[in-house]
This record gives sequence, structure tokens and C-alpha cells, in this order.
Amino acid sequence: MEQIKIPEQLYPYFEKAGYSLKYEPGQTIYMQGDVAQSLYFIKEGRVRAFCTTKSGREMTFEIVGRGKIIGETSFLSHGIYPVCVEAVNQVELLVCNLNQLYDFMEESKDLMKVMMQLLSRTCNHLVEQLRRVTLYDRYQKIASFLLYETEMPDSDKGVTKDSIPYTQEELAMILGMNRVTVSKVLGEWKKGGIISSSYKKIRIQDRNYLKELLKPSAGSVDS
Repeated sequence: MEQIKIPEQLYPYFEKAGYSLKYEPGQTIYMQGDVAQSLYFIKEGRVRAFCTTKSGREMTFEIVGRGKIIGETSFLSHGIYPVCVEAVNQVELLVCNLNQLYDFMEESKDLMKVMMQLLSRTCNHLVEQLRRVTLYDRYQKIASFLLYETEMPDSDKGVTKDSIPYTQEELAMILGMNRVTVSKVLGEWKKGGIISSSYKKIRIQDRNYLKELLKPSAGSVDS
């Protein structure tokens, strides 16, 4: 599946509709609950979108890279950002005025098309997240994430057709799981030749095995 990104020839629309802001690693871009006033275009770098609970627990929603948009809630009147977003590395964002962007979307069919594709992709991602959280056991959660991420290779994020650039701790944070649980599952799979792993890299060796886990009869919800 091809990664959906805004092509560089369309960058000028965002540059005209917005202004540039730069962030250092770990710097907050916006907080969960802030009024959604702007749409952000990622010109360079990667950001992490995550939710926080009252107890301070974090669950990563997605790592978003170059050529994508964040802050889609700004399309809604009186919208509120549902997640926190922070810079993963050095980031340059274009903070866009929606009214100007709407004019450009009417002017360019290509811009309109890719914006609709990105919004549709966000909806699909939300469905996958909901399914992972509510219906899958620990094996299926990890399998679904590995398969979903590698179906859309992204050189800006370091994702290939068969590997992801995450540590076990990062994977646990993204999936909202205990690190020990993630380590045990990956350890079992490594012994069985399903995956291989090294620091900040997990590589799929047997994709069919992971796909079988996601079939309806393969498992059930557990804790």
C-alpha cells in the first residue's frame, strides 16, 4: 500500500496559507484539550500524538512524519484537540490559516484530493486503533501493529515493508501495554522465527503467521 503524503509540488500552498514554526525534540506543539485553532503541516521532522489520563499515563496514538497534517480537529467549529502532540526530533511546521487553505483547495483539485485522502487515512487509523484496544489480545495487538505499519513503508519514519524502527519500550508505549508483556511476546516470536530484532528495529520474518493471528477464530480479548 502506498504511503499517503502531500507531494512537494503542493508545499507552496501551505507556505502561502501559513507561517513557519520550529520545535526541538520533546517540545510541546499543542496539548490535549486546547482549542483547535490551526491546522499544522509537517514540513520537516516527526511528531508524536498521544493521549494522557488523569493519572499521567500516556498512550501514543501515532508517530507522524514529513508531508502529513496534524490538528485536523480545526476543521470543526469550536473543536478541541483530542490528543497532545510533541516533537520527536527537530521539526518544522507550517501553521495554516484554514480560510486561505480552503481557497487553495478550491483552486487545486490535486490539493483537495490529497487532503481528503489524508483525512480518510486518519479515520481508518482510528478504526484500527479501536479494534486493537477493544477486540485484540496481546498477541493480536502486536501483530496488527507490525502489519499495519509495514503495509505503508515510510522512509521518513524509518519504516520498511518488513521492519519498524522501535524499541520494545516504545512499542509498549504505542500499544498501551506493559513492557514485560511486549518483551515476552516478541521473545516467543523470535524463538519461533516469526520476527528478528535488534536495537530499535523489529523485522517481520513470517508475515503469514501474523496474519493468521488476526483471523476471527485466532484469539479473543485478554488483559
